Amino acid sequence: ISANSDESIGDIIAEAMTKVGKEGVITVEDGSGLENLLEVVEGMQFDRGYLSPYFINNQQNMSSELENPFILLVDKKVSNIRELIPLLEGIAKSSKPLLVIAEDIEGEALATLVVNN
Repeated sequence: ISANSDESIGDIIAEAMTKVGKEGVITVEDGSGLENLLEVVEGMQFDRGYLSPYFINNQQNMSSELENPFILLVDKKVSNIRELIPLLEGIAKSSKPLLVIAEDIEGEALATLVVNN
């Protein structure tokens, strides 16, 4: 970590690292004020967005926009769609969109989600 020999900046960076831990994310931004400050925000950071361009439904800004979706959070890689079929059948009956947030989605699981967009 380099703070250009500025001890106060080094202290702020060290405090940030202590607060967020090994798995945390530190973002440094230019400010308009005269003092340096540390702001800790709880939450998640996503490394990427949609996995397939077939999920794009707004061609103008190349994004996938979902209105009032069901949200499925999965803390692992999803590759076997059979685990999700009962859930997907229930969601299909509601006609609401589904947002899946997972470590990764691949293989038949991704293909099935694309086809059933």
